[in-house]
Amino acid sequence: MSSSRATLTPGSHHHVFLGAAHERNARRSWAVIWLCGVMMIAEIVGGSLFGSLALIADGLHMSTHAGALLLAALAYTYARRHAEDPRFAFGTGKLGDLAGFSSAIVLAMIALLIGYEAVTRLLRPIAIDFNEAIPIAVLGLMVNVASAWLLGGDHGHDDAHDHDHDHDHDHHHDHDHDHGHHHHHDHGHEHGIAAAHRDNNMRAAFVHVLADAAVSVLAIIGLVAGKFLGWVFMDPVMGIVGALVIANWSYGLIRDTGAILLDMNPDQHLAERLRSTIEAEGDRLADLHLWRLGPGHLGAIVSVVTREPRGPDFYRRRLRRFCALSHVTVEVQKPQ
Repeated sequence: MSSSRATLTPGSHHHVFLGAAHERNARRSWAVIWLCGVMMIAEIVGGSLFGSLALIADGLHMSTHAGALLLAALAYTYARRHAEDPRFAFGTGKLGDLAGFSSAIVLAMIALLIGYEAVTRLLRPIAIDFNEAIPIAVLGLMVNVASAWLLGGDHGHDDAHDHDHDHDHDHHHDHDHDHGHHHHHDHGHEHGIAAAHRDNNMRAAFVHVLADAAVSVLAIIGLVAGKFLGWVFMDPVMGIVGALVIANWSYGLIRDTGAILLDMNPDQHLAERLRSTIEAEGDRLADLHLWRLGPGHLGAIVSVVTREPRGPDFYRRRLRRFCALSHVTVEVQKPQ
């Protein structure tokens, strides 16, 4: 069979597929790092001056929290700096997903450590200084609440619009007519693909904050129960509960970011809608590859078999209604 295929000219296209809130999220990450850094230093120095081992331990724990956030902030910086580096075939939009995957691994390790320590203390109880431990847990919770506020509770707002935007957009580059694929800004979100628009780097940072806050809340519950009810066992039990919660969040992050890194189809429903659109006039969709390029940006490679005298531009125009598609390559084949 014969075919007509879109061709690409190196250097003639921009492949910047960063999220719409990339710069804002980067600033938020750095702000939380400064907060955690100051708190970490204050706790370690204060613990050393006043002989509080618990305060020093909490400060060291805060350093792991700050380290995870530093990973997120550096990912934002690197992705922006190298967004147009030609060595990256489809830009640096996935760097945040890579950072999120790494943070999820760290979260899993933290869950294992907390779980191990909790089981050990459950089997071999140790004396707890409730009067010192409770204020530290409350202080840690306050820092986490402040961190969550700085990161912004609307971190998923830009990524979770579910309404359809099936109207045509004219925001495309003139070179589309020459090279058979288009780039345009994503002004809407397709129904059911909120995950394809989620900033997993910010999500991972937020989950670290939530995990820390959850541990603080559970620790306060366990410590209060131990002090006023004599239920010393509640402290390690709450630790086990916290480890399970964190492990569950970690699993979700690993599953979602891993799927993106392996270029899995981000939404089968969208793929079926693309197929029905292409085949609406009797053509046949021979092959379709749909994957995520970055927060709010999807890429697609479409291979169409048709008996009609139609070129790639015809199908590009039909696919413009899907605003989530930021990079589309069309191949048109004639049956034998």
